Amino acid sequence: MTPTLHTERLTLRPLREEDAPFVEKLASDRLIADTTLLIPHPYPEGEARNWIIRSKKKAEQQEAYTFAITDKQTEEIIGTYTLKLELLHQKAELGYWIGVPFWGKGYMTEVTKRMIQYGFDELGLNKIHASALARNPASTNIMKKCGMRYEGTFKHHIFKWGKPEDSEFYAILKEEYEEIIKKQPITP
Repeated sequence: MTPTLHTERLTLRPLREEDAPFVEKLASDRLIADTTLLIPHPYPEGEARNWIIRSKKKAEQQEAYTFAITDKQTEEIIGTYTLKLELLHQKAELGYWIGVPFWGKGYMTEVTKRMIQYGFDELGLNKIHASALARNPASTNIMKKCGMRYEGTFKHHIFKWGKPEDSEFYAILKEEYEEIIKKQPITP
């Protein structure tokens, strides 16, 4: 089951079906779809509910945990975060997006640090990795701020809206986390 986690300003909790209209509203912004790998535009009506149901099944099977990112004070959903697990290999992939009104406030760096902590300290992972479109420096900057190191660029790795896109890959190992990130406390 997806746990509930906290940061200084945010709560990360399991998605609920009643979250669907809020997720759909935020994810419908073309700017979100433009910088993510899997969010379509226009965002299909009703798809958020279907995605939440699929996410719950993946959590039950320990394949992935998907969180609603909510403001601690208002409980408003501001985005989502997924930790896709590969437990056989003791690793996970991070995937995230945040609504446009919440960009530039440091929320995703705060959440990513907490996710890395959760992955290493509570799930016992050895490696956590993520990728982003090469033209999305906001996302790769989050990874860098959280101690992840650049592993390489895959040229024309995916197609986005009919055009080839380069993907940049970042990762952090448990030993690196223990040396760097763990020294920077994360306030729950």
